[in-house]
Amino acid sequence: MAPVTLATMFSFLWIAGAAYALDSGWQSAHATFYGGSDASGTMGGACGYGNLYSQGYGTNTAALSTTLFNNGATCGACYQMKCNHHLDPPWCLPGTVTVTATNLCPPNSALPNDNGGWCNPPLQHFDMAQPAFQQIAIYRSGIVPIIFRRVPCMRKGGVRFTINGHSYFNLVLITNVGGAGDVEAVSIKGSNTGWQPMSRNWGQNWQSNSYLNGQSLSFQVSTSDGRTITSYNVAPANWQFGQTFEGQQF
Repeated sequence: MAPVTLATMFSFLWIAGAAYALDSGWQSAHATFYGGSDASGTMGGACGYGNLYSQGYGTNTAALSTTLFNNGATCGACYQMKCNHHLDPPWCLPGTVTVTATNLCPPNSALPNDNGGWCNPPLQHFDMAQPAFQQIAIYRSGIVPIIFRRVPCMRKGGVRFTINGHSYFNLVLITNVGGAGDVEAVSIKGSNTGWQPMSRNWGQNWQSNSYLNGQSLSFQVSTSDGRTITSYNVAPANWQFGQTFEGQQF
């Protein structure tokens, strides 16, 4: 297949997850914002997605507190949230917004949990991209109480595999994952090898130390809900580092 060409302070259309159910229980948290009015300050980040615009995540994104981030395992998960107007009515707007977890909101042990250390364990906190925050709360509020729940991720097209690294160090960034959104396990297979498990390097970058140059590549991806998809021969034998390939979708 041909190549297809995060926090400080705070066509073929395939919609994934239509028949997918997640725990719909609402939980309490707080939300702040970062990244500026165009969310340009949210690019990069601890999930490894890089340019969130070109990756298709746009501005409806958030950095998660340590407790929610789970060492990167939650990268790609989707959350529906709304401002808790029962607790802070002057600053809340009606409606909901769905965001993708794309970054870590780091803890700040120098500040108390209720005054600046919003992302300290064990708090559940979302540092949202500013455009997403302003869909549920007034900008001048700074921080608001919210309720949130996990929901299926709706993606266009297939899961994408960007192959970085070098020989004997294949670092594959996995993006555009529908359904649960967060990747729990990945295996890779060259045309001359069997299936080999990959290890999480950081965020959603997965690592293999095998020599796979000159082989077509297949991938198995499992998400936190226990579902697995297999994309056979996604990358042709003449793939090059830096290229992105599109596979199946959940």
